[in-house]
Amino acid sequence: MTDGHLFNNILLGGRAGSNPGQFKVYSGGLAWKRQGGGKTIEIEKSDLTSVTWMKVPRAYQLGVRTKDGLFYKFIGFREQDVSNLTNFMQKNMGLSPDEKQLSVSGQNWGGVDINGNMLTFMVGSKQAFEVSLADVSQTQMQGKTDVLLEFHVDDTTGGNEKDSLMDLSFHVPTSNTQFLGDENRTAAQVLWETIMGVADVDSSEEAVVTFEGIAILTPRGRYSVELHLSFLRLQGQANDFKIQYSSIVRLFLLPKSNNPHTIVVVTLDPPIRKGQTLYPHIVIQFETEAVVERNLALSREVLAEKYKDRLEESYKGLIHEVFTKVLRGLSGAKVTRPGSFRSCQDGYAVKSSLKAEDGLLYPLEKGFFFLPKPPTLILHEEIEFVEFERHGAGGANISSHYFDLLVKLKNDQEHLFRNIQRSEYHNLFNFINGKNLKIMNLGDGQGASGGVTAVLRDTDDDAVDPHLERIKNQAGDEESDEEDEDFVADKDDSGSPTDDSGGEDSDASQSGGEKEKLSKKEASSSKPPVKRKPKGRDEEGSEKRKPKKKKDPNAPKRAMTPFMYFSMAERANMKNKNPDLPTTEIAKKLGEMWQKMTGEEKQPYIQQSQVDKKRYEKESAVYRGASAMDVDSGSGGDESD
Repeated sequence: MTDGHLFNNILLGGRAGSNPGQFKVYSGGLAWKRQGGGKTIEIEKSDLTSVTWMKVPRAYQLGVRTKDGLFYKFIGFREQDVSNLTNFMQKNMGLSPDEKQLSVSGQNWGGVDINGNMLTFMVGSKQAFEVSLADVSQTQMQGKTDVLLEFHVDDTTGGNEKDSLMDLSFHVPTSNTQFLGDENRTAAQVLWETIMGVADVDSSEEAVVTFEGIAILTPRGRYSVELHLSFLRLQGQANDFKIQYSSIVRLFLLPKSNNPHTIVVVTLDPPIRKGQTLYPHIVIQFETEAVVERNLALSREVLAEKYKDRLEESYKGLIHEVFTKVLRGLSGAKVTRPGSFRSCQDGYAVKSSLKAEDGLLYPLEKGFFFLPKPPTLILHEEIEFVEFERHGAGGANISSHYFDLLVKLKNDQEHLFRNIQRSEYHNLFNFINGKNLKIMNLGDGQGASGGVTAVLRDTDDDAVDPHLERIKNQAGDEESDEEDEDFVADKDDSGSPTDDSGGEDSDASQSGGEKEKLSKKEASSSKPPVKRKPKGRDEEGSEKRKPKKKKDPNAPKRAMTPFMYFSMAERANMKNKNPDLPTTEIAKKLGEMWQKMTGEEKQPYIQQSQVDKKRYEKESAVYRGASAMDVDSGSGGDESD
């Protein structure tokens, strides 16, 4: 790197455990991103107040303090990294890191140093431990010489660890010279008052705003949602969750298509824990048309000093908008809304199912989000490839109207989204292709008998779909991507168009069970095993193709879609402007143009399609009547014979 340094496997220390990630220092500041996605910390150079180095077991720790009083610990640097980063910060950021030493003597007596909201316990000139007073929820005197600190009972704290710090007690003898008492106050009381002035004590804190009777889908229940200055609280009949704003990674505001509800998702890192179950996403459902008015329990001075340009005194509007604005202002989390994707019904999501649950799949600008259960967020940067598959369940009539979408991650984890309507294919394919995600079976060389083209195949459709023709051309292109060919050769040597072994009800999983039973029978029998003839193959092993259904030349021609009318009108212009452009690229550009068109621009082609549809329905009725008469006359002749 020319502008900075990049380090992998750097841990972010804190009460929630140590999370590995990638650390970057550059002339503009510091950044840390959790490994595998999730929490991201960015600190600008102007917000830094001090930087310290400390030797910890088997590594070095970089401590960073900001103007807001926050303190971050990054652990995992090597000895040679210390000098390189020190020189870089001095030269490019104007900071000179100090060096601290860690006490390993095991002594539990020493002095207390309070700097900002950090309390450090010192043994001599060395540091034994430090805690953030922003995590303290209660502090009280025990007797005249002991000070007790209780930390926030945050349901996200310890989500990744079995143990977390809950309370801490200091014994301050009356002879202490650091905190001088008098006749009315002991040394311990002086320390207690000092901590009280910094700690985030919430014993009498009033909620800034409250939303009653809110339906939460995950974890399921109806809760009273309280937004406080430093935390979010969910109070239900059976459960009570308290979540620090520092655990909120991002907010998602996702409307449901043709539905009176809107979903707001609060993504957490670390997640809340209920028993042994972790909930990284809180899925809240609001009534879309519900209007509320809320006044914030904050003084004008606090709004002006701490929340300037982030919060207002009162809000009036749709309940999901008011909730999102207030939570964003208090927590500082960013809000993600639907992007450019639109379904065939002009919605923001497509209906699908994940595992055994039906839900909505939202294609977002930087990932996919399946809701409501199980809430699954997949970032584009985590995806290895996607694969379109024919729907494996049900008969031919059912599978021809649906397809499946397989998403494989770089960590070898797979998500199979089933039962997506065939009419959603064009919009979904164009969106995925536009995000430069690898589509594995785009050019697998199987033509119309497998791969992506099998998703769209309909033997009853006489109309020429230019988008389908483009896929067929790419599937038969000799210059297909080598990585795709290697994948097909390894994964699917048998020639089966799809591999659906991950699903519970798939054909592949059923055939696998039959093979396992057969192998057990062969092993227990003394007779030589009999080779089963593969389905769809003759005795010589060559694949038999089913005879193509002969179509009636008198049958009416199916109605054309609006996109097909658009392609017919614009293909010539596109060809004239780009004479050297291959057919596949022309079809791709036409698809992109269609996606960017507004509803008004599409209206002429929609009207043409509607007229053609009426023509087809009328001709079909006449055709079916004529066919019925032919059948009746034919059956009468048989009886006479």
